[in-house]
Amino acid sequence: MYISGTEGKGSEAAKTALVYLILSVFCALFGAVYELFSHEVYSFYMIYAFGFPLVGGALPYGILSAFHLRNSSALARNLYHSGIAALTVGSIVRGILDIYGTTNSLSKYYWYVGVFAVAAGVVIGSIRSFFLRKT
Repeated sequence: MYISGTEGKGSEAAKTALVYLILSVFCALFGAVYELFSHEVYSFYMIYAFGFPLVGGALPYGILSAFHLRNSSALARNLYHSGIAALTVGSIVRGILDIYGTTNSLSKYYWYVGVFAVAAGVVIGSIRSFFLRKT
C-alpha cells in the first residue's frame, strides 16, 4: 500500500533529476547516431540538444534534491517541464533541418514557446513560494 507521507522530502526532485539525466543521455546518443549517418554534415543544434535537459532539468532538480528544498506548485512544474521539452525538441528539429539543408520559418516558435513556458514556470513558482512561505 502507498502512503504519501513516507517518502523523503527530496525524493521527488531526485527522481526528476534522474529522469532529466536519462533524457540528456538519450538526446546525446540520438544526436551522435543521427550525425553518424548524416554524411559528415553537422549541426550544433543537434550536437548540443542534450544541454537543455541537462542544464535546465537535471542540474536545478539535482540542487533541489541535494539541499532538500521544496518543489513549487504543479502548474509551475508543468510549465517548466513543457518549456524544457519545447527547447529540446526545437533544438533537435532545427538540427535535423540544418543537416537536411533546408529551413523552416515555423521552427523559431519552439524557442519562443520554450522560453516563455520556462520563464512562466519560474515566475509562478517564485511568486507562489514567496507568498506561501512561513514567517
